Parts: sequence; structure tokens; C-alpha cells
Amino acid sequence: MPARKKSAAVRGSRTGRPIMALLDLLGRRWALRILWELRDGPLTFRALQSACGDLSPTVLNARLRELREAGILERSDSEGYRATPIAEDLREILIPLDEWAKRWARRERAQASGRSR
Repeated sequence: MPARKKSAAVRGSRTGRPIMALLDLLGRRWALRILWELRDGPLTFRALQSACGDLSPTVLNARLRELREAGILERSDSEGYRATPIAEDLREILIPLDEWAKRWARRERAQASGRSR
């Protein structure tokens, strides 16, 4: 049996596993919120900052840069920032995860209320 070839490193992962790089990127503070706020279309920097509430301009700039470098967002001079087609694919993939998380949270609440009785 041939030896398993080590995967090449990918951004955000020393293991070379793309899923780990994606989870690292999406797990960064405000990254998912930014993607969520762009769900209905492009937003300018200021509109996106306002939609995100307490997000500082420094952190917003850093996340926008990282998400653009990953090909998840793009910027146009006239419209601002928008999700790329690959981000739309990602959003569709995350919908079942959201549904799972809602079921999990309901179960956790039910168990917690049973323990408090």
C-alpha cells in the first residue's frame, strides 16, 4: 500500500485540510455576521458597519479583506461589498447546519429546564 501523501497547506490550516481553513475563517469574530448582513444584496462599508452594530472599522476592514482574499466577498466601486457566487453556495450549505443548531438549542433548553425543577 503506498504511503499517504501529505496534503499541501492551505490558508489558515497547517494540516492542509480545506475544511479546517474554512472553519478558521468563518470562526473569526464578525465573519458570519458580515456574510449574513450581505444576504439581501450589496452594502457600502458604512451601511455594513451600521448593520453589524458594534463592529469597529478596524475589525470590519480586516474581515472584509480576509473574506475578499478567500473569494467569498467582492467589492464594487458603485455598490460596495457583496457576496460572490461561492458565498451563495456556502450560505445554502449552512442552512441545514442552522436547522440542526436550532434543534440542538431546543433540546438543550428542554434539558436545562428539566434539571431546574
